[in-house]
Amino acid sequence: MSNFLFDCMENNQPVVMGILNTTPDSFSDGGRFVSIDTATARAMEMLHEGAQIIDVGGESTRPGAHEVSASDEIQRVVPVIRAIRKQSDVCISIDTNKPDVMRAAVNAGANLINDVNALQAGGALETCAELGVPVCVMHMQGEPRTMQQNPVYKDVVNDIKQFLQQRIDACVAAGIDGDKIIIDPGFGFGKTLQHNLQLLGRLDEFRSLGVPILAGLSRKSMLGAILGDVPTEQRLHASVAAAVLAWTKGASIFRVHDVKATVDALKVCAAMQAVMPA
Repeated sequence: MSNFLFDCMENNQPVVMGILNTTPDSFSDGGRFVSIDTATARAMEMLHEGAQIIDVGGESTRPGAHEVSASDEIQRVVPVIRAIRKQSDVCISIDTNKPDVMRAAVNAGANLINDVNALQAGGALETCAELGVPVCVMHMQGEPRTMQQNPVYKDVVNDIKQFLQQRIDACVAAGIDGDKIIIDPGFGFGKTLQHNLQLLGRLDEFRSLGVPILAGLSRKSMLGAILGDVPTEQRLHASVAAAVLAWTKGASIFRVHDVKATVDALKVCAAMQAVMPA
């Protein structure tokens, strides 16, 4: 899995991660895929559309979201992961910050851990080191319930770069292979619109950290604000534009709701890149 990601990065090939929320309250698709059958069908649909990773989540991280217990989260995600694994060998990511959920998900067939809390929970680093799967560490200022209450940075890009470097160092110190680490600057997580735009415009500065960059911009509120507070279902074109911009700035992995549209757009980008002089 880690070789797959790095091969794509080195060859300038984008990787699309399809979002599969098994939650009743996610900001865009909450309640749509709470049954095993509907969730599995959606995963297969995204795979057919070109997704190379299916990111399964059992707890909403939208602003103001309520915390979910580890046992409830496991009940939501593990049956879905098992069902997907029975039908496909696609890479399955588990979107969680809880070590117990990480372990249960990997045992069920997940092979990537995507943590919005950057493995800061007690035991998370040790669990991931033991499991031996790739990890994605994301920056978030505060926590989901309060993260949008007046977030402040000295320099948003430098502050987040420093944080992510510290988390990379912590991962390596805990025994996680350096070639199994992905970073996510955390668009929308404790950032204002201006913070998010600065992050996108300077995303290439994160390349110096030497690991793949994941960009999660799909249907985010920053896009709604730019468009005039349009609802999530009307943010498709803006989401694709944001993914293309992130690609030009060095992102390798794109976490999205609208898989086919994003895959098609990034194929054009990759084809153009292939014929450009070095």
